[in-house]
Amino acid sequence: MDAELRQRRADPPDGVADAGGDRLARAFRGGRAEPAGLTARPGGPAQLGEQDLPFVGGPLQIRQVSDRLAGARQEVEKHPGVSLEVVPVDALTVLEGRRAGEELVRRSAERRPDAVFAANDLVAVGLLQGLFINGRIRIPEDISLVGYDDIMFASASVVPLTSIRQPSALIGRTGVEILIEEAQDPEREPRHVLYQPELVVRGSSSAEAVE
Repeated sequence: MDAELRQRRADPPDGVADAGGDRLARAFRGGRAEPAGLTARPGGPAQLGEQDLPFVGGPLQIRQVSDRLAGARQEVEKHPGVSLEVVPVDALTVLEGRRAGEELVRRSAERRPDAVFAANDLVAVGLLQGLFINGRIRIPEDISLVGYDDIMFASASVVPLTSIRQPSALIGRTGVEILIEEAQDPEREPRHVLYQPELVVRGSSSAEAVE
């Protein structure tokens, strides 16, 4: 469940303000925290039985998406009989999330998942809209949903969204510190900083949300 801030010149930053170009590190394999949020709901992954759980995100070439997908797979592998279904989208937007939600609604009841992971909160908000569009899907009673980033609108969505909160201010400060260190000593050994993301449980995954 660790989120990772890595200093790698070849990689763009993820989850860090792009203030330093390629000197800032790639961040966050924190996707490992995401599936765990579904255990906050009765019938979480350990009780789901044999089925695929959708991960909605894309393009998969984006490092942010691929890292979160890899972390989600690691978590789901802990639950025998449960596998991750990748539902790709063209962009990390509300509109693309809504399209994916509408596709899930069109599935038969037997093929419809009990839980969905979204690569970020914008996609998750769109999923909520798409799942609600016909009035037959209840969140979290029928499908629970977890997003990522804990953006401002997560707690204000039609069903408050369970999400992974990143320590953004701390990441920003650390990124600046790393840039200053490199500027002062270009030969300095790159350092690695590990952060723990916070799972914020709300109504989209639990009828008894803590926030």
